[in-house]
Amino acid sequence: MADSYRSSIAAVRTGILATLGCLASFTAQASTLSAIEQRGELRVCHWPQYFSISFEDPRTGELQGVDIDMAYALSTDLGVKLTFVQTDFANFIARLQAGDCDIAMMGVGVTPARQEDIDFSEPYLRSDIYFITTKANKALQTVEDLDQPGVVISVQKGTYMEPFALDYFKNATISVVSRPSEREVEVETGRADAFATDYPYSQRMLNNTDWARVIKPTTELKTTDYAYAVRKNDPQWLAIINDFVQRIKSDGRLAQSAKQHNLAPIVLKD
Repeated sequence: MADSYRSSIAAVRTGILATLGCLASFTAQASTLSAIEQRGELRVCHWPQYFSISFEDPRTGELQGVDIDMAYALSTDLGVKLTFVQTDFANFIARLQAGDCDIAMMGVGVTPARQEDIDFSEPYLRSDIYFITTKANKALQTVEDLDQPGVVISVQKGTYMEPFALDYFKNATISVVSRPSEREVEVETGRADAFATDYPYSQRMLNNTDWARVIKPTTELKTTDYAYAVRKNDPQWLAIINDFVQRIKSDGRLAQSAKQHNLAPIVLKD
């Protein structure tokens, strides 16, 4: 697999260089692959709080999730070692732009705002927005129940739920938090009535707490595609990542990992 993938990389590289005519501006920008090859290392930004995506088990310290599996798959296909770079959704773009990592593999939602600063691969997951409240809060049963005066909804700063909630809810109060796990604490302690999240994180709450209850949308709210993020102006590296995404879809590696981590319902097959 690795040898065939490296052959594919060479073909992608040749095609892109031919198309661009080896422009000097491209040569200056498209340095990610050559840097990886020179150092023999792929640096992957990840957020260790993302259950089933890039989660650090608090008991063992082991990283697990579909994007952890795919990061290992990518480094294996490239024939280089893998190093994870810890970040979060408020800072991963800056880490990418600074060159701290070569790619963000952490369930990054594709949004217009982010597309201004980074490039995205083809998507591989798609999720709607879900809400977590407490089992004791019987008043909140639907999304419509949430948009009432006096209801406080917590959202994580830097996630795509932040602009959605600020735009969608007209009567509820939106509380934007930044620290890891702060949304959960706000709801569990009663300072907020619910928090906005996605399918993977909703599964974490159901699997790891005895107080959480999921409010599912009855109609589509705002589905978001998840893709791998890279620095702008590097079409060579982006093409290689797109080729990788196509491969993991077609050869079953993505589907197998998603099934293992209970994400099969949101996998994009093509």
